Amino acid sequence: MPTTTAAQQRAEAKLSYNAFLEGCPSRQLLARISDKWVALILAALSDEGPGTEGGGEPRAMRYSELSRQLTGVSQKMLTQTLRALERDGLVIRTVTPTVPVTVTYELTELGVSLQQVMRGLKQWAEAHMDEVFVHRGDYDAREA
Repeated sequence: MPTTTAAQQRAEAKLSYNAFLEGCPSRQLLARISDKWVALILAALSDEGPGTEGGGEPRAMRYSELSRQLTGVSQKMLTQTLRALERDGLVIRTVTPTVPVTVTYELTELGVSLQQVMRGLKQWAEAHMDEVFVHRGDYDAREA
């Protein structure tokens, strides 16, 4: 029986990824990237926050900057989400030995490629929110 290299095994596994199948690891990734905080962190790290031109250029941000920009996120949730994004290779955490220590977060190349997809979702949500409100009102009126 011929042996396969790790690269060959990864290539074979990649062919079998199908998010419709219960055990597929891509489901875990979909669950991660569909989280609202992930979408907002990616937007913030790509210069799409309030008061920016929305050019989507990656930028490094300190934890406190992210926390201020993402109103409503708890410290625990922001920390957990950033760690998960770092683990998945979407964000890089850089520690600079200053007094006090400076920690910044920045999108990796993989994170930038995901942000290009997420930007469209964010823009769609912002552009269609009025229509969604109308449909929600109509539905709620029928169900009441």
